[in-house]
Amino acid sequence: MTRGTRTTDMEVTSIRLERKLKDKLKELAGCQGYQVLIRDILWNYVNHNSGEYRPQFSPADIRATLQAIAQKDETCVLSGKRIQAGDEMLLGLTIHGDFVPLGETPTVLTQVGH
Repeated sequence: MTRGTRTTDMEVTSIRLERKLKDKLKELAGCQGYQVLIRDILWNYVNHNSGEYRPQFSPADIRATLQAIAQKDETCVLSGKRIQAGDEMLLGLTIHGDFVPLGETPTVLTQVGH
């Protein structure tokens, strides 16, 4: 399901929310409506916790890099290549303030302007 899903392709679900929570969600949602916001939140949760989530980044999204050692298997967000636990890698600081795994290859270093 994507944000462009027609309402006729959706099922009605009832959920009980505290009035204060519902009011805050409406306030945060603005003109998009709080139901759309709740669907976006739920899809983000599912995508991040399903093991299938692969964020899309470009070199322009990386503000800085740090040397690191992978503590577990990772995937470079720029190339999609696997990084094995124990391998040297880079952590890229994104424009949003998140750290993301980057492979330590000349291609990745060139892509992020190093």
